[in-house]
Amino acid sequence: MESHHVTGEAGDGLFVEIATLFRMSLTKEAKQEIVDRHGRDGADTGSAPVQIALLTRRINELTEHLRTHKHDHHSRRGLLKLVGRRRRLLNYLQRNDVEGYRALIKELGLRR
Repeated sequence: MESHHVTGEAGDGLFVEIATLFRMSLTKEAKQEIVDRHGRDGADTGSAPVQIALLTRRINELTEHLRTHKHDHHSRRGLLKLVGRRRRLLNYLQRNDVEGYRALIKELGLRR
């Protein structure tokens, strides 16, 4: 197998794109901050409010990515899947904890 090293101006553009992709994912610190804010304790990563908050963060980042990369249809499909997952979790939360649901959508700035 040959390895290819990209250099020059075209390579710099590729590097910027790869760097952008790595920035889009949540860092451990950002994820822990969201868990601390919305979870019952620091290890509560599975509750609906935490999952909704994490999905909202990823959805917002993907939305920004798609504003500059309008033809990135693979990422658009991923965004739609995330929005659907968040919608189902919000429906679950609304059925089981109306006050928690209202507080969460207010805090996250979601309108429904």
